[in-house]
Amino acid sequence: MTTEAAGAGALLTILRDGRARTRAELMQLTGLARSTVSQRLDALSDQRWIIPSNDAISSGGRPAVAFAFNAGARIVLAADLGATHARLAVTDLATQVLAEHSADVPITDGPEKVLGWLVDAFHRLLDESGHTLDQVCGAGIGLPGPVEHQTGLPVNPPIMPGWDGFDVPGWLGRRLGVPILVDNDVNIMALGEHWAASPEIEHLLFVKVATGIGSGIITEHRLHRGAQGAAGDIGHIRVTTSDIVCRCGNTGCLEAVASGAALAALLRAAGEDAANSRDVVALVRAGNARAVQLVRQAGRDIGEVLAALVNFFNPGGIIIGGDMADAGEYLLAGVREVVYSRSLPLATQHLSIRVRQLDDRAGVIGASVLVIEHILSPGVIDEAVAAHA
Repeated sequence: MTTEAAGAGALLTILRDGRARTRAELMQLTGLARSTVSQRLDALSDQRWIIPSNDAISSGGRPAVAFAFNAGARIVLAADLGATHARLAVTDLATQVLAEHSADVPITDGPEKVLGWLVDAFHRLLDESGHTLDQVCGAGIGLPGPVEHQTGLPVNPPIMPGWDGFDVPGWLGRRLGVPILVDNDVNIMALGEHWAASPEIEHLLFVKVATGIGSGIITEHRLHRGAQGAAGDIGHIRVTTSDIVCRCGNTGCLEAVASGAALAALLRAAGEDAANSRDVVALVRAGNARAVQLVRQAGRDIGEVLAALVNFFNPGGIIIGGDMADAGEYLLAGVREVVYSRSLPLATQHLSIRVRQLDDRAGVIGASVLVIEHILSPGVIDEAVAAHA
C-alpha cells in the first residue's frame, strides 16, 4: 500500500478484518510515519469508527495500545421488499441484526403507500432497538424489479405498477435524512449470502425462485451488475417453444414455466388450493404427487438455463433462494440433474449447488452490506474525516 493511498479510510479498511492492530503494525503495513498514523487514528477515534481494543500488546515494556473497528459506531436500516412480502431490519456495521420485522405488503399498492409504511416501520424498529435516526448512516432497499444502478430508480418493473421511474432514493431520503441505496432484491440476496454464509466462494450465482425468477452474480467477491444494473435477469431466458405468455410479453420464458407463480397456477388448474409459492411448497411437503412432479420439472427447467451459465461463467457455487428453496431436494434434484449432465466436466469439477443458508434474512443482510460497503469505503471515510477536521 502506498503512502498516498493510506488515508484514514484505508487504515479503517485494514482494521475491518476484525483484528486489532497497534500503531507500529499499521506503520509497517502502510509505510506511513508514526505521526501520520497517529493523526489518522485520532481522526477515526474522534468519530468512533475505531476504539481501543481490550487486548493490550506487550513486548516487555509498557503495553502498546491496539485499535479495533467499532461495529457499533453507526447503525444501518435495511429493507427487502418482495412482490407480496417485506422484511426490515436494523443492523450494526458488522450486519448484526439488532431488530427486525416482517409483514405482508403487496408491492402493487404503489410506491407512496409502500414506502410510507416502510418509513413508519423503520421508526418503530429504531425505537425497539433503542436507537435514534441520528445514529443511522444509511438505508439499503431491495426492490423486486429492475433497478438502474447509478440512479436507484426502478425501470419498467413488470410486477410493480406505478413504480416505473419513481425516485425511491429521493423520496425516502427526504423523510429519513440519510443516504439511500437501492438495488434489485436478488442482488442484495446474493450479497447477503456471500457476505454471511459463503465468503470463501469467489465466483457465485444466487438464484431466487419465488413469484418470479432472477439471479445475482458475485465475481471476484464483488457484485456484478452489468452496464445498467440488469445483469442476472435469467427469468426471461426462453426455455420452451410453448405459447405460455410471460408477464414480460414474450412466450416460453423460464419464469413463465418454472416460477412459484407459474406452478401455483398449474396446481389451481388441477383443482388444488395454491395461491402462491408458499402454498406450492406446503403441498410438496404434504406429499402431493402433482406438486412434487411440477417442482422437480421446474428444477430441470431452471437447470437448463443454469447449465448454460455454468459453461459461460464457471461459478464455484450456485445457491438457490426464494420461497421455492424451501422445497429442498425436490427442486435441487432437478437442477443438479441437468447442470451436472449438460455442463462441461471442468466447470462442474468443484461446483456446489445448495439452498440458501440465511433463509429470509439474506435480503436484509445484503441491503445492510450495500450501505456498509459504501459508507465505509476509503473515499467516503476520508471525506467524512476531512469534513470534521
